Amino acid sequence: MSLFEAILLGLLQGLTEFLPISSSAHLRLAGPFLASGDPGAAFTAVVQIGTEAAVLLYFRKDIWRIASNWLIALKPGTNPDRASVRMGWLIIIGTIPIAVLGLLFKDAIESVLRNLYLTAAALIGFGILLGIADRYGPKKRPLDQLGWRDGLLLGFAQAMALVPGVSRSGGTITAGLALGFTREAAARYSFLLAIPAVLASGFYELIRYWGDFSADMAMPTIVATAVSFFTGYAVIVMFLRIVSSHGYMLFVLYRVLLGGGLLALLATGRIAPF
Repeated sequence: MSLFEAILLGLLQGLTEFLPISSSAHLRLAGPFLASGDPGAAFTAVVQIGTEAAVLLYFRKDIWRIASNWLIALKPGTNPDRASVRMGWLIIIGTIPIAVLGLLFKDAIESVLRNLYLTAAALIGFGILLGIADRYGPKKRPLDQLGWRDGLLLGFAQAMALVPGVSRSGGTITAGLALGFTREAAARYSFLLAIPAVLASGFYELIRYWGDFSADMAMPTIVATAVSFFTGYAVIVMFLRIVSSHGYMLFVLYRVLLGGGLLALLATGRIAPF
């Protein structure tokens, strides 16, 4: 992989990770048009560490408040902020589905689930679901009304993103809107919920494939991860402003058009499904 391709993939990751349009689908789609081919599940997972580092920086105050109070609560006789402790447990509970399903279907995630026909169907199908949830969801519940049932349901919604094309943020935001949460609440919880899952996945793949990373791949992976960090931070700032006033319909339209275009490329033989 050339450094130019690494920069391109880093930009693509940073631009799409936090938008409900599936970063893994975009990285997967970029493969057939690159000289180096499909970057692979391991490269994708590692580059996502860069964008999650952007989340850590942007939400550092929220993360510190949640983590510190959660740890304080483990010590008897303390008086931590109960809302922060509760959010900490909700993030842990919401992470369980993707952790379990990710391990159970690890081989499928790296093989059959990367079929571009499935990616196209997920882009279109879950794009339509996002549009329905955004249009008809009550959008009244703030984040502090998140309950244990909500946390678990949102966790399963996040786990659907193991299929390229679904989108981690798209899945959780769609479920959040369907459960009646505001657009901002759904987006913020989506970001917080993704932190342990994406970091764990990225470091797991890094350790797992450490011996397989050649000298030629080391620098492109580092460059792509760094680019995804800076791009991702800028996208977080803009995204939270956009959804608060304009909603998600623009992303719905983009997903449907992208999925339709992908089906056309597959049907005409321009690209192969694997």
